[in-house]
Amino acid sequence: MADKAKEQHNNILLAVGGFSAVVAIVALIGFLALGRDPEVIQGEMEVEEYRVSGKVPGRILELRVKEGDMVAKMAQAQSAVDAAAAMEQMAKNGARKEQIQAAKQLLEQAKAGLEVAEKSYNRVKALFEEEVVSAQKFDEAEAMYKSAQAQVKAAQSQYDMAVNGARAEEKRAASATVGQARGAVQEVTSYIKETVQVAQMAGEVTDVYPKVGELVGTGTPIMSIAVMDDQWATFNIREDQLKDIKVGAELKVRIPALDAETTMKVTSMKDKGSFAVWKATKASGQYDQKTFEVKARPTTAVKDVRPGMSVILEK
Repeated sequence: MADKAKEQHNNILLAVGGFSAVVAIVALIGFLALGRDPEVIQGEMEVEEYRVSGKVPGRILELRVKEGDMVAKMAQAQSAVDAAAAMEQMAKNGARKEQIQAAKQLLEQAKAGLEVAEKSYNRVKALFEEEVVSAQKFDEAEAMYKSAQAQVKAAQSQYDMAVNGARAEEKRAASATVGQARGAVQEVTSYIKETVQVAQMAGEVTDVYPKVGELVGTGTPIMSIAVMDDQWATFNIREDQLKDIKVGAELKVRIPALDAETTMKVTSMKDKGSFAVWKATKASGQYDQKTFEVKARPTTAVKDVRPGMSVILEK
């Protein structure tokens, strides 16, 4: 009886051992045949974007683009400049021939008057010395003579100024006036240009904020434009997955929406900070794994890519 029980016990042990061996062999075959599933890291495509805004407030009169459109890079004050420039040129060139001729005639007329006044003064002086005329007559003749001398000096100065042109100080003042007027024109022109906003870089209009007829203030965004050629992918990767990932490394990635594969080069890596998602591992006596933001740019531009498309990195 004891021998029969012992034999039965051995049969059970053999059966259990055989079954365990079969399970182990099947598991080993499955592991070798299928291998481990690759670890998938999902990122997102992004593109550079800028906002169009003006530095003068106003009302929207017309919007010539809408979301999805592609865009390409693209006076009264003037009269003041012309007048100032004319004054500057006149100061540099001097007086016209007619002005010089007129000044010369006035000088000759003043000289003729001085000659007459001088003769009259000499005659009255001789008679005054002989006590033929009164002192009042002599004073009048003397005053007329001195006045004629002053007129000659003034006419001579006008004539010299017409011949020699403006002084250096006047020329500098005229040049300064031109510069000031041109500055005013540039300022007015810059404000006029700001009343019509144009794209600074080629791209696609992603958002249009105001509507026609609405008021916008200084610096208020009018629309956002995405520069589709300036593209990159952003991944949030735990530090235990960062092996072989470093700045300058190339990654093979897949974009499911386009059913395309491409190569990207890592351009930056930075800690997401204590507020970011992290994986607790202290329970196993290790450390808390932090998350890093990894940015990678395609080595060649990916056609038809859109911001927000998923990018798959398998490790």
